[in-house]
Amino acid sequence: MNLKDLGWTERFEEEFTPLKDKGFEPARVVRQERDQFQLLSAHGPLVGVLPGRFREAGSSKFERPVTGDWVAIRRLPEEGRAIIEEMLPRRTELARQSAGEKTEKQVMGANVDVVFIVMAADHDFNLNRLERYLAMVWESGAEPVVLLNKIDLAEDPEGLAAAIEEVAIGADVHAIAALDGEGLEALAGHLEPGKTVACVGMSGVGKSTLINALWGEEKLATAEVRESDRRGKHTTTQRELVQLPSGVLMMDTPGIRELGAWVSGGGDDEGGLGHAFEDIEELAAACKFRDCAHESEPGCAVRAAIKAGEITEAHLKNYQKLEREAVVQAAKQDKALAAEQKRKWKAFGKMARQNTKNNPKIP
Repeated sequence: MNLKDLGWTERFEEEFTPLKDKGFEPARVVRQERDQFQLLSAHGPLVGVLPGRFREAGSSKFERPVTGDWVAIRRLPEEGRAIIEEMLPRRTELARQSAGEKTEKQVMGANVDVVFIVMAADHDFNLNRLERYLAMVWESGAEPVVLLNKIDLAEDPEGLAAAIEEVAIGADVHAIAALDGEGLEALAGHLEPGKTVACVGMSGVGKSTLINALWGEEKLATAEVRESDRRGKHTTTQRELVQLPSGVLMMDTPGIRELGAWVSGGGDDEGGLGHAFEDIEELAAACKFRDCAHESEPGCAVRAAIKAGEITEAHLKNYQKLEREAVVQAAKQDKALAAEQKRKWKAFGKMARQNTKNNPKIP
């Protein structure tokens, strides 16, 4: 198996050089199942397992390999199995705020080149949610592409696409009907061999149907949406990387009911928030006061743009909400990292004391 077909690049080759000298081999994670990982390597498929140090107390989940990661492996005598020894630095990292009250980053996929943000034209059309997805994808380092799916079921697909284009600044927007294959030819420029493309979106928007349509046959399970609320079922339960006949690598992801975007703040920051709300960032730079809250301050360029109909009040409110979330995330993450470091030093001190007890110094 040619590693370049799996997304291997010269950058990864260079970073892998010291690991190759240790006798390790590269492999890519194509599916994660708890502490076992389905891998693809130059020798074909393998089942990878983690050594004990990856499961140490205090080791964060996002430090472990996820679907899309490149890892250094040591093949075991047992056929088809390997130990994951190291993880290569991620080129891109698609992450969200984990569910629940705990502030923690959940990495959905690694080393993704393009992210298809799939929206359905027949139900739950939500531009505020789209802005969250865009911020998340820009933050990851990947290229966002918005797909308005099921246009055959919409009364005004052109109007919906136009509304998307107003908020999807810097991202391509395509209207498609994946089940019938309508509009898929426009995606060819994003589907190059060796490139990794992830699909994200709510349940029922047609992510698996899209991948099946691009594949040319039904490889991934799909289910009918409920007639009562037009929502789909969670047919995809794991993040899985599959290679289409065209050579492109597609990552299907489970539907997200509640998206907490993991983004850095706006202002001078070059993170996802600044990209997704580039129009507001540029307007804010022209405000009379540097700390303008865009409420009732004189000389506010953002309020002037709203009054002129250039941007909407909802667009600004969503930006401000995400900005507040980013500030809270950063503050809580700093505390979490400090606590984790304290736990690690405590464990290290305990181990050192135990070693001293078992190996007392000779007088």
